[in-house]
Amino acid sequence: MNYRMVGYLLGIILFIEAALLAVPMLTAWIYGETLLPFLFAALLLLLAAIPALFCKPAENRIYAKEGFVVVGAAWLLLSAFGALPFVFSGAIPHYIDAFFETVSGFTTTGATVLTEIESLPRGILLWRSFTHWIGGMGVLVFMLAILPSAGGQAIHLLRAETTGPTKGWSRSCGIRR
Repeated sequence: MNYRMVGYLLGIILFIEAALLAVPMLTAWIYGETLLPFLFAALLLLLAAIPALFCKPAENRIYAKEGFVVVGAAWLLLSAFGALPFVFSGAIPHYIDAFFETVSGFTTTGATVLTEIESLPRGILLWRSFTHWIGGMGVLVFMLAILPSAGGQAIHLLRAETTGPTKGWSRSCGIRR
């Protein structure tokens, strides 16, 4: 297992999430809302991402094993850090509820713990909508579009993310087309 490559890819993904927080932060600034929830979350993301980015691996090839680890860890980390603006703003005071809201956004299930969504600050409302938009594109498909560092081996990340039968599977089961 290429742990340095896994850490490096997760660092890139966390760095991208920190950059994505700039959009709702700009919205909050335009509407005169506090920037602190987004600023604190972005700083924590950068504190987690930057050490991983400095540990660039010597071997940048990834295989199925690394692909599954990156996909699973990315979902958990994106959701864990994505919940922070909700908690820091006080819009969702309990972290578990904020984590649920973020996972719901990134998976586009539409479930929510909020009863008065329209009363949220505009920056937080945009972050909530932004998680749904990113999730609708497919979180890891979105990340793969901007992760050229995995080289030609990024297909392992895509295979770990997608479900369903593949061409190789149908042939091994004796299904002819």
